[in-house]
Amino acid sequence: MRFSAASTADRLLPEPLAARARPFLDRLDSVVFTADDRGQASRTSLTAFAIRIVSAAIALISQIMMARWMGGFEYGIFVLVWTTMIIVGNLSCLGFHTSIVRYIPEYRERGRLGELRGVMAASRAFVLATSTLFAAAGLIGLWLFSDAVESYYVVPFYLGIVCLPMIALSDTLEGTARANSWAILALAPIYLLRPVLILALMGAAIFAGYLPDAKTGIVVAIVATYATTLFQLAAIAPQTGREVRDVPPLFRIREWVVVSLPIFLVEGFFFMLTNADVLMVGWFMNPDDVAVYFATVKTLALVHFVYFAVKAGVAQRYAQYAHGGNPEKLAAFARETVAWTFWPSLAMGAAVLVIGKPMLALFGPGFDAGYPLLFVLVAGVVARASVGPAESLLTMSGNQNICAVVYGATLALNVILNVFLIPLYGLWGAAISTAVAMACEAAMLSFTVWRRLGIVMIVPFPGRNNMGVA
Repeated sequence: MRFSAASTADRLLPEPLAARARPFLDRLDSVVFTADDRGQASRTSLTAFAIRIVSAAIALISQIMMARWMGGFEYGIFVLVWTTMIIVGNLSCLGFHTSIVRYIPEYRERGRLGELRGVMAASRAFVLATSTLFAAAGLIGLWLFSDAVESYYVVPFYLGIVCLPMIALSDTLEGTARANSWAILALAPIYLLRPVLILALMGAAIFAGYLPDAKTGIVVAIVATYATTLFQLAAIAPQTGREVRDVPPLFRIREWVVVSLPIFLVEGFFFMLTNADVLMVGWFMNPDDVAVYFATVKTLALVHFVYFAVKAGVAQRYAQYAHGGNPEKLAAFARETVAWTFWPSLAMGAAVLVIGKPMLALFGPGFDAGYPLLFVLVAGVVARASVGPAESLLTMSGNQNICAVVYGATLALNVILNVFLIPLYGLWGAAISTAVAMACEAAMLSFTVWRRLGIVMIVPFPGRNNMGVA
């Protein structure tokens, strides 16, 4: 028996109140509780959204505790090194962690089980190999150029590089779970389990007498990442192997690499764009400033996770519709996903501006200096949300090359603005650069989707039908 919010309200609420709520609840039933693809995507996005809410709370508590334990200077070192490792670990996948989100539903839809088994096996082996090469290159590069790096960063960077293969494998397993619409398995290990382990292990390390410094924090993060990735592998690998157990694998390595590399550029540019401001602040300013800016960005994550939750729920559906020869259905679905992204982001942005200052004060003395920056950063995030997960629509529909160009241009703009504005205006320069880059990104993505797919992908305002196929 299928759950119905409207029927439940009829049973539990007084008749006048149930009658007034019925139009909204009927719409909720049609969007969320139907058994079709649209309902499944809605449920996946809502699950991802719920996980990201819990994750944001856990991450906030974790970062507050880490900042208070370490102090501003050591915390600034820790966040810069760990942010760099997360970025490089993601980049070392060379796009495979995202291309499998396209290939798994496509091969399953077309009954190509040999390729399905092949792409799942090849993605893990390929990512482990490339991330190990990235780690080796990083160690050699750090050894050769250690004199050019501030001394307090050298040892934490050496430690962090050890974790690159596990970060990359974890991202690939997340992509596999997303491709199968397993929202909990995709997001819970990275966004719930790993931060909880980092916090618990850091507390245990301090209790055992270790110094609460950046080196201890990085070691703790490494242990937590290895444990989380092994858990993902044990939970996801057996499930993905069942439907193809008796099918010989077919490998199309050349095709997969050709498709994955532009996606690598898209993901790489996007990841760099998301974190470039933190890295540039670390380049121009001292660890205490990095700590304040990172705490501000972490507070902003409450708005960011709306976008990521929707993206996690719809990417595989974009691929299915785009390669299923149904442009009208793709356009209608894209129209809905923009609304799913923008309005919750706007609401969360307003909430962050209300509670931002006391939240930043929890990090310790001086951290609330980042509160005014939130007004600029929230404007940029809401501007990005106004076009929904447009880059996912492009990459899942085979337009990853032009999407990479858009993100390359946006990243270049962001870096150039940071180089000029941070020396002049400090943290304000970083915030302004990021917000301007996000607004330009949204405009370019919306234009590109319209030109390539004929879909006008921009936020639909009430009473105005401004989306569809041109």
